[in-house]
Amino acid sequence: MKDIPIADVRNFVLVGHTGSGKTTLVDALLFKLGVNDRQGNPGDGTSAADWTDEEKGRKITIWAKPFDVVWRPKGGRVLRLVMLDTPGYADFYGQVVAATSVADAALILVDATAGVQVGTVKAWKRCEALNLPRAIVVTGLDKENADFDGTVAALRELWGPRCEVVTYPTDDRQGVVDALAASGGRADEIRAKLTDVAAESSDELIEKVLNGEPLSADELSGGLRSSVAQAKFIPVFAAMPRKPAGLEELMTGLGRLMPSPADRPARDADGQDVNPAPDAPLVAQVWRSINDPFVGQLTLARVWGGTLKENSEVFNASKEQKERVGAVYLLNGKKQETAPEAQAGDVVALAKLKTTGLNDVLCVPGKPVRLPPIDFPRPVVSFAVLPKNQGDEDKLGQGLHRVADDDPTIHVERNDETHELIITGMGDVQIDVAMERMKARSKVEVVLNTPKVAYKETVTAKGEGHYKHKKQSGGRGQYGEVYLRIEPIKPGVEHWFVDGIVGTSIPRNFLPAIEKGLVEGMQRGAVAGYPVVNTMVTVYDGSSHDVDSSEIAFKIASRTAFKDGMAKARPVLLEPIMNIRVTIPGEFMGDCTGDLNHRRGRIMGMESEDGMQVIVAEVPQAEVFKYSSELRSMTGGRGSFEISFNRYDVVPSNVAQKIIAEAAKNRQAEEEE
Repeated sequence: MKDIPIADVRNFVLVGHTGSGKTTLVDALLFKLGVNDRQGNPGDGTSAADWTDEEKGRKITIWAKPFDVVWRPKGGRVLRLVMLDTPGYADFYGQVVAATSVADAALILVDATAGVQVGTVKAWKRCEALNLPRAIVVTGLDKENADFDGTVAALRELWGPRCEVVTYPTDDRQGVVDALAASGGRADEIRAKLTDVAAESSDELIEKVLNGEPLSADELSGGLRSSVAQAKFIPVFAAMPRKPAGLEELMTGLGRLMPSPADRPARDADGQDVNPAPDAPLVAQVWRSINDPFVGQLTLARVWGGTLKENSEVFNASKEQKERVGAVYLLNGKKQETAPEAQAGDVVALAKLKTTGLNDVLCVPGKPVRLPPIDFPRPVVSFAVLPKNQGDEDKLGQGLHRVADDDPTIHVERNDETHELIITGMGDVQIDVAMERMKARSKVEVVLNTPKVAYKETVTAKGEGHYKHKKQSGGRGQYGEVYLRIEPIKPGVEHWFVDGIVGTSIPRNFLPAIEKGLVEGMQRGAVAGYPVVNTMVTVYDGSSHDVDSSEIAFKIASRTAFKDGMAKARPVLLEPIMNIRVTIPGEFMGDCTGDLNHRRGRIMGMESEDGMQVIVAEVPQAEVFKYSSELRSMTGGRGSFEISFNRYDVVPSNVAQKIIAEAAKNRQAEEEE
């Protein structure tokens, strides 16, 4: 919007724990600013922000969404607010990562009855990692047992005195007071503290305060804004969106204290600032895609510099291809408004782009710019996917990849070891939502199973193997004899096949066939038929026949000799061991450590972090496939975890026996088929 300068644009993201009031606040602002004719409510399905079928049905925010509104206060400066609402539910944290990556500031919402929760801490850490200027909005003040001052004290205990109140509720909780505009009592006390904060932003202001001179309103706001930009000051606002109360005070605070796009330019991959001016070269980054049922594919981009115009040609610097931009849309929930152009701070939707996708950067042709890509979190929950109806295999593959295109935290791959199609995400709720979307769009129903564990086998001692393959059935026969030695080697050693043959007992031209036979033999080990790793094989003797020896004979001989030798080399079963990092409130420490021990976990350490307890452990993969839902149940949704592969380790004998028995049962079933 050309009539509002970049200096008066505020681009910010709303983050926090689920239920902290992010969407309620967005709905209240949309209503107050005249975008909607009524105030929506996420609880009854009328929210303008949670408008998709999945969100209405589950009554939670699932997707990060932009909103573009204008505030025209009487007698004040016009302010443009570009808001990004995000989910609080842990399964959809990838949306938070994407939205925070394209915001100039963050509002962290905290419910005054629930206090600081896991999602609050996670949001704070994300802001810290990006060095994102932020403010805290305390909500839920109209609820019984709400404690504004207690919540502020908890915030200060975690993050220090830099958390300072700017607006606060009246004693009767019917309104909100702006300490920078009011006078007397508590307002004077707060303003004195804020004056000290502002003074610390520059030597000039410090000197002025030390000399007993008052700061002007502009000096006070400018000093505070500078401190916010450096994350040295975290303003705390009070808001009661349902009343509503505190909305004007909040918007005033955003204009007064939070940075504009010109104050916080993006940095390219070389560490250079992107010029945010409208007449600078265009730089825009894609952070999300939407599959709109009416418009089709919408690509969401944040403009960092220059001007993005409708019906223009741009250059995709990531793919090094030209791209044609048609219509440029500003979004407010379901509402789409075309705009002739977009400038720094704008979050816009572009329709029907041919080659542009997530993390791609759009530039002026001839002036390519690369930006650091958004680094999404690793998924933690996996399911094996099967089509419910035979004949839907092709549709299933296409549908899954469309789902993965919509959400970068969903991964789809075929496991070559277990031969399963695996979908991995941040949680079982996210996967359920994805499957519902696929059913609606691709008409494919699926069955989700617990994935098979990719067990492996190895040996723990030396073993000798021998086999003579001799077959005579008329005409040319088959003959090959192999002696070999098997022994363990360290993981990562590539050289596993050793030619130890002395003399001409086995002609050299048969060595490739012997190696092929060993490779085949190592695909199905002697314990339970799983692939063999970390094993060295030395072929040291054998015999051949001038007529009957062949490549197939030696291939069979080496494969069978390997099986014989492995059985004598104390074979063991290996399982994948995962690193797990569990973050929980302290009251659940005993339950969670006991649960991890029950899962054959090994506690590696415990620590306190931002008021939460963190358990670091190693757990077999077989024990954590359903951990997401079980941790949620155990902690009332207040726990979260991260998981990554560590190593393979020996399966305890009592567990191995069950796995071996199950493998034998499956082999028998396969043979009968």
